Amino acid sequence: MESTQKTTAVKATESARRVRSIVKDLSLRAREAKENGDPVAYCMVASYYDDILRAMDVVPVWTENYAGLCAAKRDAERFLVKAESDGFTNVLCGYARLGIGFDALRRELGEVPPDAPDGGMVEPDMLLGSSGTCDPRFKWYQSLGRYMETPVHSIDIVCPSHDGDLAQVRDYYVKYQTEQFRGMVSFIEKHTGKKFDPDRLWEVLNISDETVRVFWEAYQLRKAVPCPMPSEDHFNVFVPSFYLMGTQAALDFYRDLYRELEDRVKNRTEVIPDEKYRLLWAGGLPPWHTMWMFNYFESMGAVFVIETSYRPDDPVEVPSHVKDPVEYLAWRTFLRQTHRYEKALRHSGNPQVELLLEFVDGYKIDGMVMHASRSCRATTIGQIFLKNLVQEYVPVPAIQLVSDIIDVRDYSEAQWKAQIEAFVETVASHKQGRG
Repeated sequence: MESTQKTTAVKATESARRVRSIVKDLSLRAREAKENGDPVAYCMVASYYDDILRAMDVVPVWTENYAGLCAAKRDAERFLVKAESDGFTNVLCGYARLGIGFDALRRELGEVPPDAPDGGMVEPDMLLGSSGTCDPRFKWYQSLGRYMETPVHSIDIVCPSHDGDLAQVRDYYVKYQTEQFRGMVSFIEKHTGKKFDPDRLWEVLNISDETVRVFWEAYQLRKAVPCPMPSEDHFNVFVPSFYLMGTQAALDFYRDLYRELEDRVKNRTEVIPDEKYRLLWAGGLPPWHTMWMFNYFESMGAVFVIETSYRPDDPVEVPSHVKDPVEYLAWRTFLRQTHRYEKALRHSGNPQVELLLEFVDGYKIDGMVMHASRSCRATTIGQIFLKNLVQEYVPVPAIQLVSDIIDVRDYSEAQWKAQIEAFVETVASHKQGRG
């Protein structure tokens, strides 16, 4: 089979095509902030502290986003190799390994590595880590002490077990999470000299709540047949919700997205001329170096109509008695993470399975695809267990593709194409049998 030179996927929506300029602007804004003496911080997604950053005028540099950009540009290997040469194992998170390698190389060269995508990352004034999602993130920024003398503060993002009485632990977890956020506020105050303003945080929280609501409602439109927007577009349009949350720009983006999808549903605008099979991206982060594979599925009539990765949070309602914005943020964090716990206790026992079952039913799914990343334990461990448990309730075909989120050295194009072709044949046979 011939090698596919293009790494990115062809997009279906205008909203998705707008995102590249947004990503470029993120780098530009960070450079301008650095030049103006405004506080700049390395930050991590899914840490739930975005609103605090916006309220305290900290300009974020999203290090995981930069790793994904380098992978999409097929310019990751030099940074990965540098990290590995400094003793970081090649099974460490690809995001972390690339970020560490970038900072190590910058320290060695005394300047930003030449031709770094989007001009590289600016040197931060603070390193704001978290335990959210996985353990390497808690230590990643601490390890950068090898290459820079920058204040670091990591917070804990807690999520209770889903096999007990949630009411018994709720108050403890909310209190602990509130303390974690307050600790970050104090750290930022100390290193910026800026006083925290609760009213300003309330303003940001209101914008971000509305942003999540509109984003979530836009994705309900993807239940339509034919689907108005595929997953390759999602892996672009999620960007404002992760990197611009709490801003009017993000809210406006998702209002525009909603209108675009609404119009595409009304006019039955298809992703491909003949949507035969509807697929669910059911687990794992995407292979940023090989996003063309979504179009490869489409060449055989299969469209990814919804996904679990980087999806919009389900809207939750914080109790009305909560009057402090930091406590509100802690409540919202807790509720978003435990949203399906009670339903799981009554049914499958697993909240993630409940989400997958909702997607299979609501989006009329014909097949599930999972991506096992060699360097991302957090999103890979348990995939087969989840697949098997889902299939106890619905006999939907599933496949697990294996590579890495960043490192293209762990990927075989020929093998993937063969697996994809065989899987689509299985989906077609299964759907024909149901019919």
